[in-house]
Amino acid sequence: MATASVAKPRTSVRVGVQKFGTFLSGMIMPNIGAFIAWGIITALFIPAGFLPNADLAKLVGPMITYLLPLLIGYTGGRAVHGIRGGVVGAVATMGVIVGTDIPMFIGAMLMGPLTAWIMKKLDKVWEGRVKPGFEMLIDNFSAGIVGAALAIFGMLVIGPVVKAFSDGASNVVEFLVHNGLLPLTSIFIEPAKVLFLNNAVNHGILTPLGTEQALQNGKSILFLLEANPGPGVGVLLAYMVFGKGLARASAPGAALIQFVGGIHEIYFPYILMKPILILATIAGGMTGIFTLVVTGAGLRSPAAPGSILAVFAATAKDSYFGVALSVLLAATVSFLIASVILRTSKTTDVDALGQATSRMEELKGKKSSVSSALLGAGGGTAVLTRPIQNIVFACDAGMGSSAMGASVLRNKIRAAGFPDVKVTNSAIANLSDTYDVVVTHQDLTERARPVTSSAVHVSVDNFMNSPRYEEIVELVKSSNAEPGAEDSTAVAEPAAGAHAAQPAAVEGKDVLLPQSVILNGSATDRDSAIDEAGKLLLDRGSVDMGYIHAMHEREESVSTYMGSFLAIPHGTNAAKDHILHSGVSIVRYPEGIDWGGKQVKFVVGVAGINNEHLHILSSIAKIFTDKAQVAQLEQATSVQEVLDLFGKVNA
Repeated sequence: MATASVAKPRTSVRVGVQKFGTFLSGMIMPNIGAFIAWGIITALFIPAGFLPNADLAKLVGPMITYLLPLLIGYTGGRAVHGIRGGVVGAVATMGVIVGTDIPMFIGAMLMGPLTAWIMKKLDKVWEGRVKPGFEMLIDNFSAGIVGAALAIFGMLVIGPVVKAFSDGASNVVEFLVHNGLLPLTSIFIEPAKVLFLNNAVNHGILTPLGTEQALQNGKSILFLLEANPGPGVGVLLAYMVFGKGLARASAPGAALIQFVGGIHEIYFPYILMKPILILATIAGGMTGIFTLVVTGAGLRSPAAPGSILAVFAATAKDSYFGVALSVLLAATVSFLIASVILRTSKTTDVDALGQATSRMEELKGKKSSVSSALLGAGGGTAVLTRPIQNIVFACDAGMGSSAMGASVLRNKIRAAGFPDVKVTNSAIANLSDTYDVVVTHQDLTERARPVTSSAVHVSVDNFMNSPRYEEIVELVKSSNAEPGAEDSTAVAEPAAGAHAAQPAAVEGKDVLLPQSVILNGSATDRDSAIDEAGKLLLDRGSVDMGYIHAMHEREESVSTYMGSFLAIPHGTNAAKDHILHSGVSIVRYPEGIDWGGKQVKFVVGVAGINNEHLHILSSIAKIFTDKAQVAQLEQATSVQEVLDLFGKVNA
């Protein structure tokens, strides 16, 4: 079954290593720009650089000694426990920096996450037990104490241990280089790339060791062991000449993306189609490394992504010939061996490439952001090769538009018989690349795409009744092989399930009050309608005046029109400090007003703390997806009729 075949690898040792490698790369990759900046300054201004300058060269030492390790420690800590974890992680990293005389990248990769993890566990110990008014005192002093203690521990214990490990690893590399054995590392590196196990080696070991070598020698061969684009492009060139069907037709585009774009994973399905082709990339990789050893060439900083442009940008001043020859010979050897394999093997068909892409995504554990380039899939309706488990609606603040849309789609998916598919809402700033489908307003899609590149993105202009919802439901049906065993329950009680998942209103302070409902609004345009809805929130003490300003700011960036004559203006994500307690206001405009070219009859002002407003939004979503209930709202003659339609939303 499809579900079993996808789920099985997630429990394997290999996937555990993949996750570990991803975590390591998650500390290095966000800071690659800083590594490159250090490499540029080094290449330009050291005595042997292009533009020697003694004053500017003073930047080199502090950047590699302090800046880069602190960035890594902060990034690792933040990944574990947010900004608080990042701060204590950076403090503890300072200990290993001071405790050694080498760039402490590996120490930072240990101390950052470790300190953040300890801080996270301690925070849970006294969570909910601190008396009001003492939270900031406890938070600040606990972070200071933990950071100081771990900095001392790092200086006295971790630093010397990591230095000993680093010296040992450097000796191993030197041994391999001096004995001509370094090319043999391709036997492990090339298969690891296809299995997505390369991050643990590349970013956990090679980048830190390579940076130390570059500091001493001005360059390092280690930066190009995994990043060399030659072996992969050689295989793709062979498919261009000797491949068949879709594999041959798609190879030129894949080669361009891999060689120039630096996205190596795009050639992995071509290897998985014929696993014996791994011999071609191994031979190509060994050839490239041997060429680097013979010519003494290397890079001065990491090349990420592994594009030929990034490779040459990071190449040391005396290594352009050697690096170019390394890439050329690696591609040539890989091409020749792959050509022989393709010519002597049976025909490769279209289905084989599709199946190989599916296997690649199973190995990766998530959708590949480049698989659509291989299969020509459409943007938002591509059929995934794994069950859809997580769908997120994203907007600027993550509390209004997205909450409404999530509620509507959640009910549709439950009604279709998939109660286990999780539909949530989030601010774009809080997104991570862990979702299968991301739904955004069409004006926000480009903001969401870079941080969720492995998800299918669906753009809508109507959160209440967009036709794209039916496409998403069909996508869930096609991707999830078997519906859940509780189909009948899901169809019978979708609303109850949706409401059960939502938090209740804060005790003693209802989210929706009768005085916050107006049946005949006086506004005649969008901006004055926002003011009218916002003033109701202001009058009941839910917000201060700054929040109303933020409601206008939000509307200028992205419309809050939902469809079905409904708009739900709310503040930006940065305006949460202006919310005093959760509240919702409802203003009806029987004649309708113009809302950016759309007719709006109902304006719902929203201000929410800790998601307390989501229950009422879920009720609103239910009503405005039901034409009969919308008609009842239009005909209501009393505030109580409006409140009755929303049910016991304040219970």
